[in-house]
Amino acid sequence: MTISHFGAVLLFSLFTSVVFGITQRSEPKMMIRFGAFCFSIFVGGTIAVSWLMWLIKH
Repeated sequence: MTISHFGAVLLFSLFTSVVFGITQRSEPKMMIRFGAFCFSIFVGGTIAVSWLMWLIKH
């Protein structure tokens, strides 16, 4: 089984966001919101840095 770099980022972001949500907030609703926020920051940051590296190369 092979996984792309983007797939690896999504998998890492998912697991890390679940852990952050559970450990950093006490109420279930806030856990979900914080986990979703972390997930979006991880994925968005990865996309932004990827474009920045592409621009530097070209």
